[in-house]
Amino acid sequence: MKTAAVLACLTGAASAFTAAPSASRTSVATKMSVFDDYVGAKDLRGNDFQFDPLKLSESYSPFVGFFREAELRHGRTAMLAVMGFVATDFVRIPGDMYSFEAIPKTVDAHDILVQSGPMHQLLLWISLFDILITYPAIQAMNAGERDAGDFGLTKFAPKDKAAFDKKRESELLNGRLAMCAIGGIATQTVLTGNGFPYV
Repeated sequence: MKTAAVLACLTGAASAFTAAPSASRTSVATKMSVFDDYVGAKDLRGNDFQFDPLKLSESYSPFVGFFREAELRHGRTAMLAVMGFVATDFVRIPGDMYSFEAIPKTVDAHDILVQSGPMHQLLLWISLFDILITYPAIQAMNAGERDAGDFGLTKFAPKDKAAFDKKRESELLNGRLAMCAIGGIATQTVLTGNGFPYV
């Protein structure tokens, strides 16, 4: 049974690296893709990048806007997490509770701060933000009143659409990279026990 499960996983993973079946040349019309409607179907070299191996955009098409909203939110959070993880190896906010003596390694901060209390406040404030801001924003997105990830903070955004879309693509690419990076940073610091540069 274990062998069959391992083989199934390996086969599924290997199929991610195979070429997609080529489209038939006799077809007259092409099917619209979710990637046609959203910015961000480009990789870092500017090539097409339409990655949806589980076909979630087809299976759960009403949730595509929510998927983009979640991708943007997780990407933004990961970018902040990478900066916070690296910065706290060098500087800390004032207070004995946050000092290098109280928390010698950044990776230990979560457990220490859960025991001493401030993490409960963080959970409360994030929950409050989700209730008051995120939930109504997703309802407005589903009603077509706003785009995914758009909170109206565009004061410094470029005025022309092409430059603005380029910034949006950059945000997606940086967020995707940060999501991978924070996982790598956390894993490397736990394995080595060292702070930045985690070797």
